[in-house]
Amino acid sequence: MSRIGKQPIIIPANVTVDLTPDQVVVKSGSLELKQSLPAGVTVKIVEGKVQVSPDNDSRPVKALHGLVRSLIANMVTGVTTGYAKTLEIQGTGYRAVPKGEGLEFSLGYSHTILFNPPPGIKLELQENKYIVITGADKYLVGQVAANIRDLRQPDPYKGKGIRYKGEVIKLKPGKAAKAAAA
Repeated sequence: MSRIGKQPIIIPANVTVDLTPDQVVVKSGSLELKQSLPAGVTVKIVEGKVQVSPDNDSRPVKALHGLVRSLIANMVTGVTTGYAKTLEIQGTGYRAVPKGEGLEFSLGYSHTILFNPPPGIKLELQENKYIVITGADKYLVGQVAANIRDLRQPDPYKGKGIRYKGEVIKLKPGKAAKAAAA
């Protein structure tokens, strides 16, 4: 049995968790997150705590046990505090400008790129260099950050591009450095 799956999830006072046979809905104020439940995993609410248990000891069900518990815990954390990721734009002439709900990127291409976030995600530009992505859904925040990073991944030779804040890019030596070493 999963060690993570055994741990109960404490429900805060301002959060409500609704269960149906195939879905979990977590609400807090205007925020609402839904997650479908796979077959073989049972979710119960006991004394203000959510408990996840497997229906049998088969290998696929045991694998889903900890996953479902983590997904529900992430939903509870998302509606209470939320999640955030920060990206950094690095490179001469690379910039982003707020445009409506989204951002317009100028990343060295012949055209600008307009990126509009999906519902539930908020983009914020700080110091014209940092992009802060916030939202209640952990998966969606990470996916939007990855999609923005894919607009111009860091160059392995100069390090220019969009990277996660604190990400270290190991730069490759260019042709001149290779020729000098030979």
